[in-house]
Amino acid sequence: MAQIRFLGHAAVLISDKQHGTSLVIDPFLSGNPQAQAKPNDFNVNYVLVTHAHSDHLGDAYDIANRNKALFISTNEIAQEASTKGLQVRPMHIGGSAKLDFGWVKLVQAVHGSGIAGGLAAGFLLSFYGHIIYHAGDTALFGDMKMIGDMAPIAVAMLPIGGNYTMDQNDAVKAVELLHPATVVPIHYNTWPPIAADPQRFKKDVESSTQSRVVILAPGESLEL
Repeated sequence: MAQIRFLGHAAVLISDKQHGTSLVIDPFLSGNPQAQAKPNDFNVNYVLVTHAHSDHLGDAYDIANRNKALFISTNEIAQEASTKGLQVRPMHIGGSAKLDFGWVKLVQAVHGSGIAGGLAAGFLLSFYGHIIYHAGDTALFGDMKMIGDMAPIAVAMLPIGGNYTMDQNDAVKAVELLHPATVVPIHYNTWPPIAADPQRFKKDVESSTQSRVVILAPGESLEL
């Protein structure tokens, strides 16, 4: 059975034991005050990075190198990763790739890239038939409706902390555009500038949409 394990901040581990496949997105663990896991605590086949800010790129190079995992990101970040000897799949916004678990598509995110010449991105992926959206760091933008229309989203992972991303009020509007079955809030309460109340976010989402909100503490998992 597939599951999503929240690792803290914006880091998530998506795995399916039956198929022996796992991937990690934005594995910021070392130096993450929320993290309950260490970079060598798990094995992965894929490492996905939305953008190159340190709280997202994190331990991605080390994890990919230790696991000989395929590193997937925007072209600029992937090219940098290739200089470290990693196996990479350079992509960019609008592009998609077929992989053994299904497919991954890079979608827009309104944010800085953290690397010269780059763009921030989000990931829309089909993981053994489960459609999952990881928004990365982003502001609210109207084309979230288009992302929601691409495929029925089972789980959307959305930042709610404000300051660097949309806040919880804008994230409620994002849910209205995306109409996912389940929402997992991320990127909040790691540091004081991104303090947010996930229980209020849950109440607001569930009172105004058909989506449910699952609040995960670092280390907790959601079964798909």
